[in-house]
Amino acid sequence: MSEIREYNGKKVLFVDGRPFYAVAGEVHNSDSSSLEYMEGIWKIADELGLNTLLLPVSWELIEAAEGDFHFELPDGLIDQARSHGKKIIFLWFGSWKNAEMMYAPSWVKKDRKRFRRAQIVKGEDKSMRSFGTVSLPYYSLSYLCKETMEADGKAFAAFMRHLKRYDEKEGTVIGIQVENETGLLGNAREVSAEADAVFAADVPTSFVSYMKEHTDTMKEDVKAAVEKGKESGSWKEVFNEAAEEIFSAYHVSRFVNHVAEMGRKEYDLPLFANCWLVHKGDAPGKYPSGGPVSRMHEVWRYGAPCIDVFCPDIYVPEFLEVCDDYGKDQPLMIPEAATHSYAASRLAYCIGHYHAMAYSPFGFDDIGKPFTAVQGFLFGMNVEDPALKEPQDPDTYAWFGRTLSSMEEIIAPRYGTADLQAVCAERKAKYNHMSFGKIGISVFFQNPLAPIKENGVALGVKTAEDEVFLITYNCILFFNGEDAKNMDILEFEEGRFTDGKWKAGRRLNGDEAATLMINEPKLLRLKVFTYNDD
Repeated sequence: MSEIREYNGKKVLFVDGRPFYAVAGEVHNSDSSSLEYMEGIWKIADELGLNTLLLPVSWELIEAAEGDFHFELPDGLIDQARSHGKKIIFLWFGSWKNAEMMYAPSWVKKDRKRFRRAQIVKGEDKSMRSFGTVSLPYYSLSYLCKETMEADGKAFAAFMRHLKRYDEKEGTVIGIQVENETGLLGNAREVSAEADAVFAADVPTSFVSYMKEHTDTMKEDVKAAVEKGKESGSWKEVFNEAAEEIFSAYHVSRFVNHVAEMGRKEYDLPLFANCWLVHKGDAPGKYPSGGPVSRMHEVWRYGAPCIDVFCPDIYVPEFLEVCDDYGKDQPLMIPEAATHSYAASRLAYCIGHYHAMAYSPFGFDDIGKPFTAVQGFLFGMNVEDPALKEPQDPDTYAWFGRTLSSMEEIIAPRYGTADLQAVCAERKAKYNHMSFGKIGISVFFQNPLAPIKENGVALGVKTAEDEVFLITYNCILFFNGEDAKNMDILEFEEGRFTDGKWKAGRRLNGDEAATLMINEPKLLRLKVFTYNDD
């Protein structure tokens, strides 16, 4: 069974008793609702070298009638994964999917009294919200409704109980994302009569104390709002300008935690919660207010202790800023990312630099296809960077996927150590250097003689004092002895790993070692001898 352990001072995902990272892909939302359709998706996953798929399982398809559960679909997905030698992270589409209720069962949708709706306009269970220059209809379940929370929790518990029976021995399923991009769109908080009454009531004292004690890690505007607030009183009195978003985050996180807790009692798998990111300058409600965005992490840590990792869905151009933010005090896990031409290098960089649990392009079967208008909007194609305007070459991504999957037994045990490092062109540093004891590697992503693309990357993993393996792409390499005056190259070769063993290809001790400008992805092995003149 998979679990998250403390390992080398870092929280690391363990699968089958050893450190593991997911070279993953998330399918489109509806793909996993058909086993027949999924047959073609698994074949693409094989071609791309993925070791894990992220697959939605929707509440409506396992409990079409209340209390009547059917698990043939998830069982079939597990069987398919086993036949292709892959792991699964299931995505529980329950009360929320993208801050809406699309995947709730019809018996929940029809009973608006028992399963109350979230109101962004007082008295209206369904209303319009602005999305850019257009208005879209919006309806979602209320995060204040205990009946919905209990029903969702019971369904999730039944699902987890069945998973334990069906999969515990083989461990095909290695984690669960609980709900999807939770929160409220169109407003910072619900505005029903019930919500107004709860918002005007006193904030629970234990929560106030917790927030006051954890301001050091808060975003500056949230910190300022909490620090100047009263020690007790209504949500507005205690949390000022941040009150409405904190109110939503408190109730959403407690709702999600209840569902997660009910499931974890049945089967103790790692649990994740993902979020729709805050775009710069956007107010709560433009993004789902109350979701586990980084500005609300203190609230979610209080309200949802059963969630192991808060995960960003990254489509914004500020990829590294998001990774730095979400990876600074928890493991980095990316369940959704864009499929433009940075995807392969970001996969390697996230594993090598952040020691990420998972990196997963959304709709991975679209890799290489022209972008739709919606994808172009999501992927930030308005940014003046040609690499963001081009789809990822599928052959390049497949090389990275196969290479990183084949090196899992070499790379994953070095998580949390300086023996695993990476640099990338996207960081735009003037000088990139990786230091591995005796071996220093300088990496350049700019060359006046032959321009290098902006999606370069280099990952290094030290396997012995005098040996390093390098995953390289669109970069220039220079080697030096870190702790000695001289360094000689003893062995320098390209190759691959097969069944965990190194298979050498060309020996590159000649001109190639002197002019290391790499335009195609390569896996290199370097063995050196260092010495001083005396």
